[in-house]
Amino acid sequence: MKLKLDWTLLTPILALIVLGAAAMIHNTVLFIVSAVALALAVFATVHHAEVVAHRVGEPFGTLVLAIAVTVIEVALIVSVMLSGGPDKVGLPRDTVFAAIMICSGAIVGLCLLVGGLRHHVQDFQLQGASAALAILFALSVLTMVLPNFTSTIPGPTLSTSQLIFVGVISLVLYVTFVFVQTIRHRDYFLPFESASVTENRDADEEADVPHAPPPSNGEAWLALVFLLLSLVSVVGLAKLLSPAVEAGVAASGAPEAVVGVVIAALVLLPEGLAALRAARANRLQTSLNLALGSALASIGLTIPTVAVVSIVIGQPIELGLAPKEITMLALSLLVSVITLGTGRSTVLQGVVHLVIFAAFLFLSVVP
Repeated sequence: MKLKLDWTLLTPILALIVLGAAAMIHNTVLFIVSAVALALAVFATVHHAEVVAHRVGEPFGTLVLAIAVTVIEVALIVSVMLSGGPDKVGLPRDTVFAAIMICSGAIVGLCLLVGGLRHHVQDFQLQGASAALAILFALSVLTMVLPNFTSTIPGPTLSTSQLIFVGVISLVLYVTFVFVQTIRHRDYFLPFESASVTENRDADEEADVPHAPPPSNGEAWLALVFLLLSLVSVVGLAKLLSPAVEAGVAASGAPEAVVGVVIAALVLLPEGLAALRAARANRLQTSLNLALGSALASIGLTIPTVAVVSIVIGQPIELGLAPKEITMLALSLLVSVITLGTGRSTVLQGVVHLVIFAAFLFLSVVP
């Protein structure tokens, strides 16, 4: 245990050192080292997030990771917007859309599939899933579909007053959800407490369930500090490697929107791994809290921030999705409502979500 703890404390510091060196020196060796450091920082992020989550309990633990990751995702998008100029007017939309599809398709799908294969049937709180999906549906349509049909300024852009309005309602919806999740109806987002939780498990499965006592306050604060350091290193390295990603996308002839998919995937990787580990340990409620909460935070925090940046620097942004993307978004959200509308899941739901995500990926590269 001591070796694991030392490794997870050392990794974020080494990743930041690699980030600083790679920012000043550009060569192939440092590029490869940066990619390795990025992968290690992701695993360190997951570890520290789980320590914090274990200390503060559900649903606060998953909320910490979702907001932390999204805040740094917003910083990454804004920095690329400022440096890229008018050529990046669609980057916020592409990244947020990709984040929704990754959360509702890849993360939810993998969790349902892996959890179903390991535990056959898993239960979760229907009220919590329904609340999250209702907010996600409203946020998605109001921010990425409605801009195509406004008439003050031809879509997919919005006028200044419309952009302010969309930013305000996005923030209001997200803050309301956080209030409901953490205070008013916290029990909707807590895992079921049942005496049968350990039934039909072998010794290996039993070991996956965390029975250790919560960490101390000092350990939790230390984990929170290194969680933030890990997230900074993940996003910093992702931004450092993004020019190579953009060059690779351009060389392959794929649409520029694929860059948003890559950014979203890199930033959401820690949450995806944490959600997958929770599903394997028969804690599907935690997995759904992470996946759906991340999608909500991605819209509810990103749209208001980029709206402010757009107005301040006078750079318009395109929020409206193209018809193909609207179709994929509608399919993903509708299927999520259906598959998560019973409070129980099997491998079937997981396969459906993953197929939709596979279609999204394929059509992103081959539109």
